[in-house]
Amino acid sequence: MQLLDWIVIGLFFVLLVGIIIWVVSQKNNNSADYFLGGRDATWIAIGASIFASNIGSEHLIGLAGAGASSGMAMAHWEIQGWMILILGWVFVPFYSRSMVYTMPEFLERRYNKESRTILSVISLVSYVLTKVAVTVYAGGLVFQQVFGIEELWGIDFFWISAIGLVIITALYTIFGGMKSVLYTSVLQTPILLGGSLIILVLGLRQLGGWDQLMEIAGANVINDHGDTMTNLIRSNQDPDFPWLGALIGSAIIGFWYWCTDQFIVQRVLSGKDEKQARRGTIFGAYLKLLPVFLFLIPGMIAYAMSAKGGIILNGQEYVLPSADAAFPSLVAQLLPAGVKGLVVCGILAALMSSLASLFNSSAMLFTIDFYKKFKPDTPEKKLVSIGQMATVVIVILGILWIPIMRSIGDVLYEYLQDVQSVLAPGIAAAFLMGIAWKKTTAKGGMWGLLSGFIIGLTRLGAKVYYTTVETASDTLFKEVFFDTNWLFFCGWMFLTCILVVVGVSMITPAPSPEKIQGLVFGTSTPEQRAATRASWSGWDVFHTVVILGFTVAFYIYFW
Repeated sequence: MQLLDWIVIGLFFVLLVGIIIWVVSQKNNNSADYFLGGRDATWIAIGASIFASNIGSEHLIGLAGAGASSGMAMAHWEIQGWMILILGWVFVPFYSRSMVYTMPEFLERRYNKESRTILSVISLVSYVLTKVAVTVYAGGLVFQQVFGIEELWGIDFFWISAIGLVIITALYTIFGGMKSVLYTSVLQTPILLGGSLIILVLGLRQLGGWDQLMEIAGANVINDHGDTMTNLIRSNQDPDFPWLGALIGSAIIGFWYWCTDQFIVQRVLSGKDEKQARRGTIFGAYLKLLPVFLFLIPGMIAYAMSAKGGIILNGQEYVLPSADAAFPSLVAQLLPAGVKGLVVCGILAALMSSLASLFNSSAMLFTIDFYKKFKPDTPEKKLVSIGQMATVVIVILGILWIPIMRSIGDVLYEYLQDVQSVLAPGIAAAFLMGIAWKKTTAKGGMWGLLSGFIIGLTRLGAKVYYTTVETASDTLFKEVFFDTNWLFFCGWMFLTCILVVVGVSMITPAPSPEKIQGLVFGTSTPEQRAATRASWSGWDVFHTVVILGFTVAFYIYFW
């Protein structure tokens, strides 16, 4: 890092502080202001926030690392723009009509209080143990690699950078609430996109172009069935990414994440109206087409540069230290002064925006779904204070979990997707059946949700046990809950949860028409349907078709 890099980083922080001061000056008088930014966000802020919230250090380290180790395999999870379109076109009308703050609150409207509590618990636990801790953990690794500092003042630089990142992000999230997340995202998103694009262009130029990348990566066979790093669709006997399992598993995880997860949907709930919310998802879907090119392909470039040999950077031949070091090593070795500072700003932007969204969503879940539930007469200003205190607690829990997360190292991105593959099916089944089938009962939805949680915990417990106990015998339980490919397990689990919802709903009383009015297909009033129809035009359809067409073209090219 040279002086010019530090100047660029300093300017970035001046702009960031300016935005935060302005946001804090806009008083949050009630919980809607604090958690949803007053419900007046425009499509640009919503789309930018969706993208910036999604892109975190698991992409900068994990996705680039996946590209360096397995090529295009993880692209299934990233080329998910069309899933965000489902949020905009299908779910936004239901969420808008219900006027809820949180996804658990929506399940209470559709099902019962027990469903709300179950989803709140699942969401909070998953946020603290996966998203918060993993983002902070990976962020520490990024900065240790980029700055090349092992220790500072006798302290491991990993901890200094990780905890410093958390404290800075927590401060502007606590004081600014949802508005700080939305408006800082507008600054952070173009910096993140620009910095990553520079890495892509310079990396390809250093390697010798796109054809050279495809030639080197295409020559690396990664399984016993002839598939290479450039193949997106791989043999169904591939132990890690069988094509059928990848299509099913990524769709289920994508549906859960983009359409039902508080972390993402909260950006849409902050929209001024249905029109702004839907266009925000379309803009977010466009942006979501980029991570494959900005993070995964640079990982493949790092692999190809190392495999090719003879590429001299900073007076030495480029060697990839490890798969997960792909992106930060390119930043450290490939970029000139000033540009390196810009890309570091992009990394900071990704880390802080993702963390800020997590903190705000977690605090909202606790405040609205737990505190307000037991103390419904709490004044609005006190709810804001409770949300701020909840953010502090979540920050502390996330930091305390980091030492355990440090043990996952080189399987960071796969770890996240694996955990999400057992969290997603039950939640996805409950939401899908809730809006698609009028006869889905409160008990049916609740037991579908609960069965998914129980099966998921059993799967995670089996993984911990069978990976640590070498003398464990082969049993039917082991074959089902441990040996089954994680993607196929996700698909079977989703089907099981659907059957539970249907089975229980068939033997329990159907909900009254008043209970589900406006919350299920076919129950909307003429006024509600007219409002939804008036919220979109031919331009929305056109851009939707463009995104879907690009997705199909991507699959054809990398087939």
